[in-house]
Amino acid sequence: MIWLALLSLVIWLYLLFARGDFWRLPNDVPPVPRVDWPEVIAVIPARNEEEGVAAMLRSLLAQRYGGAFRIVVVDDRSEDSTGAIVRAAATERPTRVELVTGTPRPDGWSGKLWAVRQGLDRAAELAPDARYVWLTDADIEHAPGELAELVARAERDELDLTSFMVRLRCVEPVERWLVPAFIFFFRKLYPFAWANDPKRATAAAAGGSMLLRRTALERIGGIESLRGALIDDCSLAAHVKGTGGRIWLGMARQTHSLRSYAKVEEVWNMVARTADAQLRHSLLLLAGTVAGMGLLYLLPPVATLACDGWTQLFAACAWLALSVSYVPMLRFYRVSPWWAPVALPAAALVYVGATIDSAWRHRTGKGGQWKGRTHGPSASSNT
Repeated sequence: MIWLALLSLVIWLYLLFARGDFWRLPNDVPPVPRVDWPEVIAVIPARNEEEGVAAMLRSLLAQRYGGAFRIVVVDDRSEDSTGAIVRAAATERPTRVELVTGTPRPDGWSGKLWAVRQGLDRAAELAPDARYVWLTDADIEHAPGELAELVARAERDELDLTSFMVRLRCVEPVERWLVPAFIFFFRKLYPFAWANDPKRATAAAAGGSMLLRRTALERIGGIESLRGALIDDCSLAAHVKGTGGRIWLGMARQTHSLRSYAKVEEVWNMVARTADAQLRHSLLLLAGTVAGMGLLYLLPPVATLACDGWTQLFAACAWLALSVSYVPMLRFYRVSPWWAPVALPAAALVYVGATIDSAWRHRTGKGGQWKGRTHGPSASSNT
């Protein structure tokens, strides 16, 4: 046990000091506003989003942007009033909002990306000269200056993909427990500083707000190059960076998601939908992930409370390191930092369970379930 406690501490020292400062949240200085603003068109896939789509549209229409800007929403065969809400907005603002009625997805496509493909086709007709496409989700409420900041940053730094990790909803007790941990684990897996460094292979983006240069989309072979991806945002970033493009990912402080995760089940399903795909459906990687999470998040508190001597000391230091690393994220989400020593290990248990469940779902033909669809090996083309 002493060697496991020491190994846990050594790994935590590496994470704190040598993994791209993933746990720190620096204040990114917004670029200086521009005088000339290129044309942008937003493409939003929407399926069963009646609770948030109106707020999303209002926030897009309220953007303080100096250039031409239009919005295309694809109603992805919704079973609620999503289409009617968007149609009303399009009728009221016909020069700004366009509704596309989605068609059944072909074999080999994820539902979301097939909807995006249809939106991009319509965007090419409406705004053939637009320099950027803004890809976002139908449950996001955007800050008024977000588009201007994205474009200014992309133009200044010659970026091909510029994205914000939007602030997830963190109101209910379950959200305050599990949401900060979700972003913490994402940043540990994809350190933003490494993703933003053109010399490193790490690539990541956040699907809630991605500004994509059209020439970069053409260079990677269009959205077709991602058609089967469940983790479409990071897959897009990998394709763009892999073809020589520059990417940037930052944290949004005002733009936020409207989606509620008030139950553990809702967070569990969000993780289980894609975790096994992230592990490339490998049982070896799954076993390594489970063992690694246990070593990093569960062993330190357990060994601190159950052991003595050097084992207890090493474990206590590792527990302190994990707690310190989590404090900035808790502060970002306005959760008391005193919860760090307990909240992060407890959250790790949930995410490990969801990851194991993700592997089980994939192997039983239930992988990628989302909004009434199954995007797994046995999913049919008309789902």
